[in-house]
Amino acid sequence: MSTNTPASASAPAPLHWKLVIDAADPHTQADFWAAALHYEAEDNSALVERLLSFGALPGQATVEYHGRPAFRDLIAVRHPDDPYDPDTGTGLGRRLLFQRVPEAKTVKNRLHIDVHAGDGRRADEVARLRALGARVLREVKEPGGEWVLMADPEDNEFCVV
Repeated sequence: MSTNTPASASAPAPLHWKLVIDAADPHTQADFWAAALHYEAEDNSALVERLLSFGALPGQATVEYHGRPAFRDLIAVRHPDDPYDPDTGTGLGRRLLFQRVPEAKTVKNRLHIDVHAGDGRRADEVARLRALGARVLREVKEPGGEWVLMADPEDNEFCVV
């Protein structure tokens, strides 16, 4: 038996993933990042209502979010063109999931998002993000490139390139 099979014949399918971000207020963070990335907040209301009706989810684990029931401690935003499960509202593609945690952010992120503004649009994008609640930490000009280091409303760093 040969172990030298072509990569395409034996390679496992790529894994589905999401980026999970700790937050003090997941719904406010979801609103910011949905607007920042032109994403959509997931509508999990059908799932929440189903879980409540079965008694599998206590009422105190929910909140009203944009006029519909939502999980209190987590919410995701997804790319509007990506597929999602219509029974749960859960995205099946590019997603950011915000989960409530009790502790505040205290150190620099080890992972961050780069927002690609497009040629000649960085200043306009930085201004738009500031209007949404982000703040500029510093403008970087190095031999390898230029970008603006920003912080979202909960001080998570991200770059506009």
